[in-house]
Amino acid sequence: MSQDDIYLLTIALIVILGIVAAIAKFRMHPFPALMIGALVLGLWTGAEPAAILKSFQTGFGGTLASVGVLLALGAMFGELLASSGGAERVSKALVNAGGTRLVPWTIGLVAMLLGLPLFFEAAVVLMMPIVLTVGAQLEKEPGGLKGNPYLLAGLPVFAGIGVMHVLVPPHPGPMVAIDAIGADMGSTLVIGILLAFPVAILAGPLFTYWIAPRASANPPADLVERLTRRDRHFRAPGIGITVMTILFPIVLMMGKAAVDLLLPVGHPVRTLFEFIGHPIVALLLAVLLGMCTFGFFLGKDTKLVGKLLGDALPPMAAIMLIIGAGGALKQMLIDVGLGRTIANASQLVELSPLLLGWFTAVIIRLATGSATVATVTAGGLMAATISVNPDLNPALLVLAIGAGSMFFSHINDAGFWMVKELMGMSVPDVFKTWSMVSNIISVTGLLFVLALSLVI
Repeated sequence: MSQDDIYLLTIALIVILGIVAAIAKFRMHPFPALMIGALVLGLWTGAEPAAILKSFQTGFGGTLASVGVLLALGAMFGELLASSGGAERVSKALVNAGGTRLVPWTIGLVAMLLGLPLFFEAAVVLMMPIVLTVGAQLEKEPGGLKGNPYLLAGLPVFAGIGVMHVLVPPHPGPMVAIDAIGADMGSTLVIGILLAFPVAILAGPLFTYWIAPRASANPPADLVERLTRRDRHFRAPGIGITVMTILFPIVLMMGKAAVDLLLPVGHPVRTLFEFIGHPIVALLLAVLLGMCTFGFFLGKDTKLVGKLLGDALPPMAAIMLIIGAGGALKQMLIDVGLGRTIANASQLVELSPLLLGWFTAVIIRLATGSATVATVTAGGLMAATISVNPDLNPALLVLAIGAGSMFFSHINDAGFWMVKELMGMSVPDVFKTWSMVSNIISVTGLLFVLALSLVI
């Protein structure tokens, strides 16, 4: 590595540690802390002021245009679901399915199923009403479970969603890596699903049982109250219509994934699903459906339904600003050249292709905060290794890269701030819980890939 590369890495490390210290030790609000960190990074690395502001606006706006919109729509959907009593019904069904002690297992399995077609952020916002309702129920009736009830309900959900996001196509990262490396789609899908279950068990229920008594989560009281209350003036929806409404956006996104694989570009059905199966449009349609199934069909008028939708947004405002500032920091790290520097440096390390693919994804993930960017970049960098390693299984290389892309979620990752704010955790507690979950997914995923490489 050149002296300039080392200098750039040092600056980035100092800025990131400074942001963590400002938030965790000096109690600065994350929004200005992340803004200041992003701007200082740009100025310290010598970027032009105009370029710094452009990077900041691009990162902030791009993050809000995707994650922010999903959060807003998810909050509206969650408000309708909770106020109708639907979340209460689903949470009771989950608890009754295996008993209180098995809640981390049952809720984790549901999260994996929901996470199959969904982006991480979209799946989290859809599951939060259920997570908070189950957590509130465990708080009243722990049923022998030890530890923070919201962690017992939430961490298995985040683990299940995270595993599916990085190991199982049709998520965008694995799909691009499959194309770049030339792996077989079917083989990667089958192996990815087989790996996902043991990885999710280790990172989800098993780790949750251990960490829940050792960390704390206190979701904002107004958010818990809003997402766990039920309006007793109206009848609750049946469990069937509730599950159907929850699954509706998931079916649309799964439909998009299916037609992308089965139909040619330009086919009318594919064109339709490319629109209605996009996460933003699917969630918008789910809100419209929820207005009917959780509102009008239960006897609520347009004024009350409109008020519910409006009441859902204020608690999300601070979260969206924090996530946007995290996106600005991520974009600044990319634009100053850190991702490219780290990617090039990784190629100097003498490792087996599987380890090198994982390591490359890890360091790009640490630099950019994006699992998708890490997978896409590492997949492109590792494509050439297939031709010089004829015995290497391309599907395993894709999965090794996917596992690496999940390593150590920290302050430049939008998911980090979603988990922190929605669960009401301190930065140190997020590092102890969600960041460790992401590490377990990454490392155990690699170990299972390496084990499979010995037999297939």
